[in-house]
Amino acid sequence: MSESSRQEVKVVPYNPNWAVEYEKEKTELLKTLSPHIVAIEHVGSTSIPHQDAKPIIDIFAAVEPLFDAAVYANLLNPHGYDYAETGMVGRHLFAKAQAGIRTHHLHILPIEGFYQRKEFLFRDYLRAHPEFVQEYGAVKSKLAEEYDSDPDGYTRAKTDFIQRVHDLARTERGLPLENVWEE
Repeated sequence: MSESSRQEVKVVPYNPNWAVEYEKEKTELLKTLSPHIVAIEHVGSTSIPHQDAKPIIDIFAAVEPLFDAAVYANLLNPHGYDYAETGMVGRHLFAKAQAGIRTHHLHILPIEGFYQRKEFLFRDYLRAHPEFVQEYGAVKSKLAEEYDSDPDGYTRAKTDFIQRVHDLARTERGLPLENVWEE
């Protein structure tokens, strides 16, 4: 069982302090990861106004070049971040927790293609189309009950909604459609 599968899935109402918490963490990460970091962004549901979410601040940090995870672990471990093995290629995930509950996910990715990532398309589309925010919140709440101790299952179960919004976002920008899951 992966560590992520031991985490409880709990969706809570939107909290405007998530944006404040991101800004605070961003300031610390810019200091901690300097001079490696080239860009940093708040992503995920906590970055979308009025979106119910798991209360974990998702952060994408772009670097140039992308070094081995150990380089970043040496910098981040003293600040409460631990490397999380995900099997994802071309990025590193670090998680920060308080009292054993994750509060932050930091994804370190190369700058190349950073702003073309599906996570930005999804975030920006929901920010621009708030009519989808309530629907996504309902989907997430229902699935959180069904997959309360299975974060991987919860994430996969959101695929239909995410794919639909991703397709709308790509169509709006004149981009070809593509599968949201990296194979």
